[in-house]
Amino acid sequence: MTGLLTRRLQQACDNAVAMWTALGRARGHDVRSHDGFVVIDGPAGVRIMPTTPDPGEDPAPVAKAGKDHGRALVVEDPFGTLDLTAVGMTARHLPVMVREPAPAPEPAAGVRRVGTGGDLVRAGRMVVDGFPLEHYRAGDVFPLSLLEQDGPAFFTLGDAGACLTMAHGGVGGAYWVTTMPEHRSKGVGRTLMHAVLRHFDGLPVTLTAARAGKPLYDSLGFETVGDAHWWS
Repeated sequence: MTGLLTRRLQQACDNAVAMWTALGRARGHDVRSHDGFVVIDGPAGVRIMPTTPDPGEDPAPVAKAGKDHGRALVVEDPFGTLDLTAVGMTARHLPVMVREPAPAPEPAAGVRRVGTGGDLVRAGRMVVDGFPLEHYRAGDVFPLSLLEQDGPAFFTLGDAGACLTMAHGGVGGAYWVTTMPEHRSKGVGRTLMHAVLRHFDGLPVTLTAARAGKPLYDSLGFETVGDAHWWS
């Protein structure tokens, strides 16, 4: 991997950790920093996020403790260097992607940046129902305090789709690019991504793609920079 791709993978990791840290704290979850990984511990479960390919502290005992207590558990390893099979976990592989700064089309009419509590609840409903996110209600998934922070920004396209973005570490991150089932195959995801790319004009944009979404991101100029392992 070239130096630039290595840097972009680290920036994607740092952006995701910043997003989950902001989200966890806004939700009132316990956010703990270890030597080389972060733990976000909330009622719905535990998320462990390595911040480097070679953590100074082994996250496996933390993961095992979570499993031993029957907690829902995800370890999001963007570097693909952890092996948690001995803890009884299995990994699915998801591509980490980046798009270098380049012109982006003007998004279609109807895309709005969320600025009110009511619109934020509506965005949360679409993500909870359309993604879906278990264990969350529309009013709880995105706390209102996120609108007061510098990094996060939310976009909606009517009642058809929504997404969250995060500005951190010299890149923009896109998360939960969601299309409601009744609006799929109508260009909703592409329209939202055009808004995201315009929002981060001049910055690289990173994301972790579901396999179904990868063709869209390929067509928008994203390239794969890593193979994330999501252990559960």
